[in-house]
Amino acid sequence: MPIAVLVVEDEALLRFDIADYLAEKGFEVHEAASADQALRILETVREIRLVFTDIDMPGSMDGLKLSAAVRERWPPVHIIVTSGNRIAGKAELPPGSLFFAKPYIPADIARSMQGMLAGGAV
Repeated sequence: MPIAVLVVEDEALLRFDIADYLAEKGFEVHEAASADQALRILETVREIRLVFTDIDMPGSMDGLKLSAAVRERWPPVHIIVTSGNRIAGKAELPPGSLFFAKPYIPADIARSMQGMLAGGAV
């Protein structure tokens, strides 16, 4: 059974690219264009085990606030944050989360996801 992940990215081409790559690697990929949409998906798709989110997005919250909400409401869900505009320090991220600057290498994202989900080092 594939592991469900949620990709949250408002730039459609970036979202499609990483979602396709992760699907090719065997993940069940759900997509959201905003934090608000991501929360609705998380409320209905209980199988999601990891959220990969951009920081800068339109809507009621950015990716850092989304990450905090995910950690609070769904503590077992792993989180990876990305941005092309800023570097998020450990103090800004929920405990156990990772940060990748854009442009990232999709293989590095998939490898980190696999490591986080396996409970090992990333």
